[in-house]
Amino acid sequence: MLPGFPLGTRERLETFLLDSMESGLIPDGVVAQDINQASSCWHIREGIPEALKNAGAVYKYDLSLPIEKMNDLVEEMRTRLDARAKVVGYGHLGDGNLHLNISAPQYDDNLLSQIEPFVYEWTSKHRGSISAEHGLGLMKANKIHYSKSSETVQLMASVKRLLDPNGILNPYKILPSSFSIQQ
Repeated sequence: MLPGFPLGTRERLETFLLDSMESGLIPDGVVAQDINQASSCWHIREGIPEALKNAGAVYKYDLSLPIEKMNDLVEEMRTRLDARAKVVGYGHLGDGNLHLNISAPQYDDNLLSQIEPFVYEWTSKHRGSISAEHGLGLMKANKIHYSKSSETVQLMASVKRLLDPNGILNPYKILPSSFSIQQ
C-alpha cells in the first residue's frame, strides 16, 4: 500500500507501468518502494536542468501533449538537431506535461531557428499546448496562437479587461503585447 493512497493503488500503478513499457509507450520506469527511493527519484529529476545548464546553453519548453506523442517529439527533435544539441524530455506522464530541454555549447540563432517555430507547430498539430504547468510568461505570450484560437484569445482579453481594467495584474504574461488593455 502507498501511504495516503487507497488499497490497490500500488498494484494499479505497477500494472500501468508494466503495460506502458511493454507497449513501447515509455522506455523505462520504476515505482519507488519507500520514501527514500522516492526522494532519490526526485533528486535525479530535480538535477536534470542543472546538469543541462552546466553543459552550456539550454532552450526550455514546457509543453502539454497527448502522452503517446511525448516521446515522438523528443525523438523527432533529436533527429532534426542531430549532433548539434542534446535533446532531453522529462515531465509528468500522468498529466501530459513534457519538459523538452535542448542543450548546446552556447546559444546560437541558427540552432534556435531549427527549434522554433517547429516545436510550437508540432505541438499545435498534435493537439497540445505550448504552455503546461509554468504558463506562457513574458517570453511566450506572443506565441499563444499556437495553442489558442484568435476567438479564444479575444475572449481572454475581454475577461482580462473586465477584471483588470488598469492592466496591473501580471501584465504581458498571458496575452500577446498586441492586446493592449484599452482595446
